[in-house]
This record gives sequence, structure tokens and C-alpha cells, in this order.
Amino acid sequence: MAENNIPEEMTVDDSRTKRPDELQYEEVMFYERKPAGFWIRFWAYLIDLLVISAATSILVKPVFTLLGIDTGNVPWYAPFAILSAILFYAYFVLMTKFLGQTLGKMIFAIRVVSLQKDTLDWGTLLFREWIGRFISVTVLPLYFIVGFTPLKQGVHDYFADTTVVHEQSFRKRRMMQKIRREGSGLQEKSVF
Repeated sequence: MAENNIPEEMTVDDSRTKRPDELQYEEVMFYERKPAGFWIRFWAYLIDLLVISAATSILVKPVFTLLGIDTGNVPWYAPFAILSAILFYAYFVLMTKFLGQTLGKMIFAIRVVSLQKDTLDWGTLLFREWIGRFISVTVLPLYFIVGFTPLKQGVHDYFADTTVVHEQSFRKRRMMQKIRREGSGLQEKSVF
């Protein structure tokens, strides 16, 4: 027997003296895609605006010019402005739905991903690209939020629970994971 009337069998290694909740978790390392920051998304968006502007100039403007309808300095409710807006939103919605990225995002190897599902469904996509983008474009300072959030999400990303990630760049992340114990958990296995 040891001092203080404590049997030697009771002084075991420190794994038995730890609290039970400390024994139930372990640190796990995994890799996740790195979120795309403000500037790379900004340059991709500028390229997309150039593509949309070129498509509007090639597809829509000649038709209005042939019909003799003015396309310069038109109000937002004019037919040319409405068709240009439809082309703008259709570009973002259709490219993101079928390819996961627009031409600007393809050039910079970034893509839109859902934080909840493996694929982007129509509801999420329409909410992100139509309503969320309208809010971000209307209130321009809201777009700068991308630079200050941990997952580099804009307001439209928060609404749709999405983010934009690099395709080939990953970051290491640590996470505490529960240790799975075999059995019912009612009895502790120990060697006597």
C-alpha cells in the first residue's frame, strides 16, 4: 500500500484520471477548398461584365438599331434595358447551374459551391444569382463584405448558403471529432 492509505492499483496512468468528456474527442486534420477572396472574384466579375457587354452589343443592340429604336440613355424600363437585364441574369444563372462557374470564374479557376448540398439546385441558384446579386449590385458597399468574412461570402452567398472556392487550392483545417466507441457505452472495457 502507498501512503495516505491509497492502494497502488488506484494510482493508474493519467488516461483514467482525465474527465470522460476529454476522452471522447480527438483532433482530426483535413483539407478543404480554399475560399476565393474579394480581388479574384472582382476580376472574374469584370471579365463576366465584358462578356455580357459583348453579347449584348452583338445580339441585342443590332436588332434595336435595325428597328430604329434608340439604345443610348434609355430608362430602366425601356425594352433594350429589360432585354439587357434578362441577358445579364440568364448568363449568371445558366452558366453557374450547368458549369458551376461563369467564364470569368473559369479563367481564374474558381467556382460556386453550396455549403449544404453537393450540387446547386434551382432554388438556391435563382436566389443567389437573381435576388442576391440584385441586392449586391443595388447597394454596392454590401459586395465588399466578401473581403471580411471567414468563408469570403458576399451577401448573395449568405442568402443562398453558398461560397466561391478555388478549384486547385486547399487549406489545412483542424477539427475535434468524437471518438466512436464500440458497444453500448454502458460498460467500460478494461483489463483487470
